[in-house]
Amino acid sequence: MSTEPVVGPTPASPRALLSVVVLCFGGLSAALTQTLVIPIQSELPRLLDTSAANASWVITSTLLAAAVAMPIAGRLADMFGKQRVLMVSAVLLMVGSLICAQADSLLPMLAGRTVQGFATGFIPVGISLMREITPPKMTTSAIAAMSATLGVGGAIGLPLAAWVAQDFNWHALFWMSAGLAVLVTVGVATVVPHIHDGGGGRLDVVGALGLTTGLVATLVAVTKGNAWGWGEPRTLGCLVGGVVVLLVWGWYELRVDDPLCDLRVTAQAPVLLTNLAAVAVGFGMMAQAIVVPQLLQLPSETGFGFGQTILEAGLWMAPGGLMMMVFAPLSGRMMDRAGAKPTLMLGAAVLGSGYLVAAFLTHAPWQVLVASCISSAGVGIGYAAMPTLILAAVPMREAASAVGINALMRSMGTTLAAAVMAMLLTGSTTTFAGTQVPSESAFTLCFVVGAIAAFVGVAITAVIPVVRRQSAPAAEGVRADAVSR
Repeated sequence: MSTEPVVGPTPASPRALLSVVVLCFGGLSAALTQTLVIPIQSELPRLLDTSAANASWVITSTLLAAAVAMPIAGRLADMFGKQRVLMVSAVLLMVGSLICAQADSLLPMLAGRTVQGFATGFIPVGISLMREITPPKMTTSAIAAMSATLGVGGAIGLPLAAWVAQDFNWHALFWMSAGLAVLVTVGVATVVPHIHDGGGGRLDVVGALGLTTGLVATLVAVTKGNAWGWGEPRTLGCLVGGVVVLLVWGWYELRVDDPLCDLRVTAQAPVLLTNLAAVAVGFGMMAQAIVVPQLLQLPSETGFGFGQTILEAGLWMAPGGLMMMVFAPLSGRMMDRAGAKPTLMLGAAVLGSGYLVAAFLTHAPWQVLVASCISSAGVGIGYAAMPTLILAAVPMREAASAVGINALMRSMGTTLAAAVMAMLLTGSTTTFAGTQVPSESAFTLCFVVGAIAAFVGVAITAVIPVVRRQSAPAAEGVRADAVSR
């Protein structure tokens, strides 16, 4: 019989389920900000009285802030306690939304969107907390549901934001986000238990600054490469400079006593390979989110487009978000029976199969819907399995930080997908009504590349070493149910 101390609610406690609901709602609210402004993207230059190039930073700033926030929020959670960091993240979401709701020019909008991006740290911290506040039978499904919010929030956010932007003033998008943030803040404060899980230590400020600089420079190059030109000095300068900074950062982290990220743990095969699989699956998830709306909105006169409005395109994609929600808890059951590794392999394979369907069967909107639902089911299964593999391979004191790095790697995959899909769509075009639009073969190639990325994820997952934590030192407080097979 285990002699470990109880670190979460008992199986009979209804508060465990309510806490999971609050955390998943918070994750959805934070992830929604990723797609919140896409329906009004073409209108932003006019709305903010700026150029199209400057307006594009309204989306980029949030993505950059989210990438930086996830690993740093994870480290802070391991130091000071996860519930505290969740509260800060919820407040950041509220503050950022309020700034945007009152913004009528570029600079305050960028400030608000950056603060919104910092709130994305809520998701990996919430995932890592699940293991501590849920009974063993609920833990795997709870982690699965929380992890899927990264994909579900973005998928649901597109049609929701399109509807709000179409029927209300565009500021209503951010008032809606602020209202959601208020609910999340109240829920975290009153429902999510504050347990004494802070391990103490000091924040590696130099490491945080180095990671921020390296990530921002690299991601700016990736996200702006198509617009600036891949051979332009500023693109190459950001890319090379960012990689160099990250290499120096890694050298420093290996030598500091209390690093922001323990690279020795991250370099262990189960963690490293899971993170590489996260890049591939993240790539596959974002590819359809970029390609499918464009295909649906192209004029039907092109012979392969479907002439849908932004709202109609969002509604065609909305069932994909529902599929993620349905398959996340089912993924939890799969992991309980077969283990996280086979579940992740299955998820990536289903994701790739959806792309193969799209490559050969997209002659009507309903066929695109079917392909999107298949791919989304794969995302729901795969996204749910990755944190379980990570949590099984790292000690409890580093759980939030490790999950944050995994979320960052997924984000890197989605960012890379955005750049690659844009390059493919602009690389093969046809003339329609005097303008250049992507050709049918470009869309097919995008689907094939998405499938390849997903099946690469299957191959990487297949070689992840098995980790079995039948028990763990009580000093770390690691639950015996955190097992990956």
